[in-house]
Amino acid sequence: MAGFGIQILALGAPVRAALPRAASPIPPPAAVAQGTPAPAAALLQALESALNGRDDAALGALLKPGPGLDPVQLRQRRQLLRQQFQDVTWRVRVGKPLNDGRGTVNLQVSGSRVLAGSTYRLDAQQTLVFQSDGSHLTGLTLLAETSLLRSGERAVPVVLQIPDAVLTGQRYDVDLIVEEPLDGALVAGGMAAVSPQQVAAMESPSMELGALGGGGLFKTVRAPQAPGSQTWAVLLVHPQGVVSATKRVRVVADRRALDP
Repeated sequence: MAGFGIQILALGAPVRAALPRAASPIPPPAAVAQGTPAPAAALLQALESALNGRDDAALGALLKPGPGLDPVQLRQRRQLLRQQFQDVTWRVRVGKPLNDGRGTVNLQVSGSRVLAGSTYRLDAQQTLVFQSDGSHLTGLTLLAETSLLRSGERAVPVVLQIPDAVLTGQRYDVDLIVEEPLDGALVAGGMAAVSPQQVAAMESPSMELGALGGGGLFKTVRAPQAPGSQTWAVLLVHPQGVVSATKRVRVVADRRALDP
């Protein structure tokens, strides 16, 4: 999911090769003014219908270029996601208001794809703040984004423990935890940072896999010294299937922005 939705999407992470990955129909985020309410319910319903429809014109009619919102790029990312997951479905719902009064929107993306005899299932989520003129979306800020891509008859039960936001220069954990005992099973995995260029082009990073002695992947990393974001791709190869996850982490200089 990498990555998501309007920007969703899941950036899948392959092992030297091509696992399907989720793309996103939304461009890089920008700031939205404090106190901005969520768009009207009718506009959000129209957005959901347009994302799930086959006609690009319906989606384009709802969008105007603005901070963080490039209608052309959004439509291109939606088309790419449809190519990767033919049954992809978007759900758009009003989220919890932020502390500064801004309204949020939760975007969920799901879909599946068969590749080399294996079925991969995508689940991705985004938390967004939209700007609107009443009848069009005119800007957006991306607050959180997570995606999981799993194969196998029964999805491997995992928990992705990566914060939504960290302070500049802060050390933090990037963990993917397998919730069931391994019982001697051989599990391999790896993780890698996804560059801004790879995010923009919806490219998956290459990564080396290693055998895992514990119940998941665990790494401590450091945030950059400048505000922005980091995106992580994680890959787990388990006897029950493969798990590819991505997570975007906001990097902020003000502690108050950790919980907006």
